[in-house]
Amino acid sequence: MGTIYYGGSATPIHIDDRALAHLKVVIATKLRRSESFTVTWRHPEDQPRGRSTIWLHPSIPLRFVFDDPEPAELSREWIEELASSANSSGGIMLVAEHFDTGPIEVVTSEEPPLAIGKVDVDELSIDKLTVAGTEMIPGEAPTASNVIETSEVPVQRED
Repeated sequence: MGTIYYGGSATPIHIDDRALAHLKVVIATKLRRSESFTVTWRHPEDQPRGRSTIWLHPSIPLRFVFDDPEPAELSREWIEELASSANSSGGIMLVAEHFDTGPIEVVTSEEPPLAIGKVDVDELSIDKLTVAGTEMIPGEAPTASNVIETSEVPVQRED
């Protein structure tokens, strides 16, 4: 959770680090151009319901503090959305980031669905077992054509 310290306000403004990183880019751009504007956000769930707005002006001291020491990876789309709102008469409305997950691929199969879970087995009978493309028939001795080669790795015990 990051923090904005604005002017002489004794009340810091807490905003998620990732959101604050994006907001900082837009605010710094606007203030560098000597543009004044407002920023509005909804109160976090641990605070009374509502929203707050502050007027940002280049002459008022502003400090951003991030909890995470590493900078967040920025989303061009989110910055553009915030910048667009900053240029409107309503000012920046801090909104959640929109994630484009793209289309969801639906896979269909003629095979019956595989059920995973706990099953009680009283008896198990295997007529045919295929392992890595090699047919293994229970009760018969493996032949040279159906032996699966394995390599054994010696295990060292720590005593």
